Amino acid sequence: MMNNRGFTLTELLVTIVIVSILIGVAGYSLRGRMMGYRIENQVKRMYADLTNARARAMQQGRSHFVQITAANYQIFEDTNENGVYDAGPDDPIWPAAKQFDYPSLVAADITMNTRGLMASNLIPPDDTTINLNIGSNAPDYDCIRIFTTRIYMGRMEGGNCVVK
Repeated sequence: MMNNRGFTLTELLVTIVIVSILIGVAGYSLRGRMMGYRIENQVKRMYADLTNARARAMQQGRSHFVQITAANYQIFEDTNENGVYDAGPDDPIWPAAKQFDYPSLVAADITMNTRGLMASNLIPPDDTTINLNIGSNAPDYDCIRIFTTRIYMGRMEGGNCVVK
């Protein structure tokens, strides 16, 4: 009787191919999840910035203006206290606009007055939805919904931002 120890070349190649396929599938799945996490992180960052701007408007007694484009957003303080956004006199909160990793599907101008009430240039002005998801990913949060008195994070479902 022969004592066979070890693996044949065929067994070794089959094992390497199976492991390679599993690693490829796991990597592809992880890439999709990472994109979802980035979108969710972006939504949470913007939500925190909007909430802080609203609180600042009430604390300082000055209106704040949010300008959202497809690529970025910036918040301005009404330094001349006329209640209207003026490009020159009104100071931005940050030195540069905050860039989106994934573009916003809505451009909007939002005004936050000294009582914490919000209005936008969109129709209807008391219900503004900012959608940040541009793929088939399913992050927990991928949109922000702004009402006159509230800001919510939600998830896009069937073309609507469903608040969680």
